[in-house]
Amino acid sequence: MIHRTLAEPDLDRVLALLPAGRPGVWADADLFRERLARGEYRPEWTWVAEEAGELHAVAVWWGNPGDERPGALDTLNAVASAARTDVAAGLLATAHASFEGTPPEFHILLPADWRERPDVVAALGWRQEAARRAGLTTAVERLRYEWTRDSGVPAPPRRLRFRPEPDDEVFAGLFRRVLDGTLDAASRAEAAAVGPEAQARADVAFYRDVMPGERSWWRVAEDADGRTAGFALPSRNTGSHVVGYLGVLPEQRGHGYVDDLLAEITRILAQEAGADVVRADTDLTNRPMAAAFDRLGYRNFARRMVLSAP
Repeated sequence: MIHRTLAEPDLDRVLALLPAGRPGVWADADLFRERLARGEYRPEWTWVAEEAGELHAVAVWWGNPGDERPGALDTLNAVASAARTDVAAGLLATAHASFEGTPPEFHILLPADWRERPDVVAALGWRQEAARRAGLTTAVERLRYEWTRDSGVPAPPRRLRFRPEPDDEVFAGLFRRVLDGTLDAASRAEAAAVGPEAQARADVAFYRDVMPGERSWWRVAEDADGRTAGFALPSRNTGSHVVGYLGVLPEQRGHGYVDDLLAEITRILAQEAGADVVRADTDLTNRPMAAAFDRLGYRNFARRMVLSAP
């Protein structure tokens, strides 16, 4: 089996391995072409497994235009066979060896009821096993939420005052403080790996420099006594407006301020950014955040399985 990156003559054969609506295949043929043209997919980030002139598998990594390395694997598909898992695992291992540092995470979109659907369980199963063999051994399930204008634009919260803050150092300090006791698995893992200070500064840089949302949307929240309660970062990605990040300071938790922060993010995106749809993810285990989405009228429309290296 030969593992190599995409060549121009491969395109039609690769598109045939990108069926629409399949778990583990984020990009169907049309979306693959669009993202390839935008630079979010690239030939050097698209790997195929070939034997005797036939393509047996494809793996597609995604990144923002201008990124030096891919941010995530979002598509893995292989021709049905008894060796499917072996073929996919070998392809991922070879591609991972070409990327510097820790291999990118694998993001698999799943329907909200995936556990009740044997076909989806099977589609996830062989992909997860292939990823595990290639070093992506940690799994985190995330809930995907969506707000639309049918749910109503939230009124400005009354309990908190929200103000813009131009100083990135202020936000770096807030990111660092909310890491204490956070329920977000990715934030905990990254802070444990690099330290809270480095993680906080990386978060600021990511939302400021990588995400295409406006820096002017960021807000610091203060309570009635003028004490900082938390912060709210409305944002967007290349596909939609998103709830970028929100955090309540440890000493201010227990007052339900998560509802106020989420309402303000949603209001800013709806009224100032003109968003008709706002999307968000939260870990399956982060029940307080999931409950806040439910209360504000966000709909849990899907799941995201994130497979990563420890």
